[in-house]
Amino acid sequence: MRRREFIVTLGSAATLPALRPLASRAQQGQRVRRVGILTMTTLQARVDAFKKGLDALGWVEGRNVRFEERVTDEVGQLPAYADELARLAPDAIFVSGSPVLQAMRHATSDIPIVFAVVADPVGQGFVSSLARPGGNITGFANLEFGVMSKRLDLLKKLAPAIDRVAFLYDPGQTTAVGTWAEIEAAAPSLAITAAKVAVRTAGDIERAIAALARERNAGLYVAPGQATAQHLNLIARLAAQYWLPSAYSARDFVEAGGLVSYGTDAIDLSRRAASYVDRIVKGEKPRDLPVQLPTKFEFVINLKTAEAIGLDIPPSLLALADEIIE
Repeated sequence: MRRREFIVTLGSAATLPALRPLASRAQQGQRVRRVGILTMTTLQARVDAFKKGLDALGWVEGRNVRFEERVTDEVGQLPAYADELARLAPDAIFVSGSPVLQAMRHATSDIPIVFAVVADPVGQGFVSSLARPGGNITGFANLEFGVMSKRLDLLKKLAPAIDRVAFLYDPGQTTAVGTWAEIEAAAPSLAITAAKVAVRTAGDIERAIAALARERNAGLYVAPGQATAQHLNLIARLAAQYWLPSAYSARDFVEAGGLVSYGTDAIDLSRRAASYVDRIVKGEKPRDLPVQLPTKFEFVINLKTAEAIGLDIPPSLLALADEIIE
C-alpha cells in the first residue's frame, strides 16, 4: 500500500529538466527519430518507464520515434550489443546501470548517451563533473552514500536484536568501496559489527548466507551490484529460509521476499531520463546538460516476510513506509 513519498531536494530547481508543453511536441511530418536502448533483462521495468516518459513528451513509437533495442541477461554480451547499436548510429541511446553504461561508453564517443540509475558517475569516470559532464554522456545518477547508513539504521530499527551484519557485495562494482566505507563508519553507533563478504556467483552467495546463519543475532546487508542483482531471488529466498533480517537498495529484492529496502526510485529516474533524450534530439548537447541527482527515495517493507521470521514491526515504522507488501 502506498503511504507517502520521500522527496529530497539535492539540486537547484533550475537544473531540473523542464517538460515540454504539448504545443512543442513532435509535429506530423517530422522525421522519425531513432533511439537506441541497451539493457539487461532484469531491468525491463526501467525501459518501460523511459518509453512512457518519451510518450508523455509526444514521442510515439511507430509515428515519430523508432526504438533500436538490445537486451541481454549476460554482462559478457554487453560489449557486442553496444557495438551493434553504435553501428546503427541512432540519434541518442538510453542505458541503465553502470555495467551497461561502461559497455556503451567504450562503443562510441560521438552518439549521445543518456543514463539512469548509475552510481557516482564522476568517480567512475563517465563524466567530468555533475554540472558540466563534457563528452557525449549525461543522465540521472542514483546514489548518495549517506543513504547507505540510513538503510542500516532502518534494519536495526526493524530488528533491534541484531549486533552483527554481513555486507554482501559484488567486488566488480566500483562503488562498493564507498558503500563499505559508509557502512563501516555507521555500524559502531548502532552497536553493530559489520563484515564485508565478496560474492560473484550463486555458490558464493549460498556459502556466505549459510555461514552467516550460523551466527547469533545476525543480519544481512546487500550492496548494489551486478552479481547481487542477478541473484536477487536466491538472496531473498535464502535470507527468509535462514530467518535473517535483510536490507537492500532496491524494491525488487523486497518484492522477491526480502525484508526491507530503502533507496532511489529507479523507475522515477528512468522516466525522467526521457526528458534529456527529448532535449538532445531537439538539438541540445549532452555535455551541456548537468547530471541530475535523485529527488525521490522509497522505503518498502515486506510485512509477510517480517511475520515469517518472527519480527514485530513497530507502527511508527509502518507509518513511514512508502509501501508495505502484505
